[in-house]
Amino acid sequence: MTSLAARRWHLVTAVVVVTALVLQLALVVQGGRVLDDASEPGLAARLGRLVSYFTIQSNLLVAIAAATLARDPSYDGRWWRVVRLAGLVGITVTGLVHFVLLRPLLDLDGWDWTADKLLHMVVPVLTVAGWLLVGPRPRVTLLEVRRAIVWPLAWLAWTLAVGAISGWYPYPFLDVDAEGWLRVLAASGMVTVLFLALFAAAYRIDTRWPRAPH
Repeated sequence: MTSLAARRWHLVTAVVVVTALVLQLALVVQGGRVLDDASEPGLAARLGRLVSYFTIQSNLLVAIAAATLARDPSYDGRWWRVVRLAGLVGITVTGLVHFVLLRPLLDLDGWDWTADKLLHMVVPVLTVAGWLLVGPRPRVTLLEVRRAIVWPLAWLAWTLAVGAISGWYPYPFLDVDAEGWLRVLAASGMVTVLFLALFAAAYRIDTRWPRAPH
């Protein structure tokens, strides 16, 4: 696609993800729920939990990358590449894990349902489709892969450590108290393998597909 088409795609993506994040923030401030509806903590705790979700962090990374590309669809930068790759793979995992593991557990309606679908379905589709169709490519080397993979691994380690202390986990499949360490480690291992496979796929596609935008 042309640079103009790429700019428009990234602009739409940026608008959608920012809208979704602002909507989810507003719902949390008003007492809305994300996944955990078993307790009603104070506002500070709710905000802290909100930013602890991998979903929110991956959407934030996508927002940064998309906003940058909306201004310059051919943008490049050493650390921006890491942000872009981490956001791309992270939002892909967000969509897949939500669809397979979390969607059956949710019973949302109204604006909660809207925010959930935007963050977990619409943004992942826009991001992945945009990367495939308008790039920018090439932007992925093995160095970027090594740097980008630090974030999800650090998030997992931090989440399990904090959960062991506080008793709160952002996702049911990571809840050691409910699932036990064996099942949590098995689930974590499968998600880690998924990450590695997606990083490898991103590297292969980026280095073999035609340069974009044209």
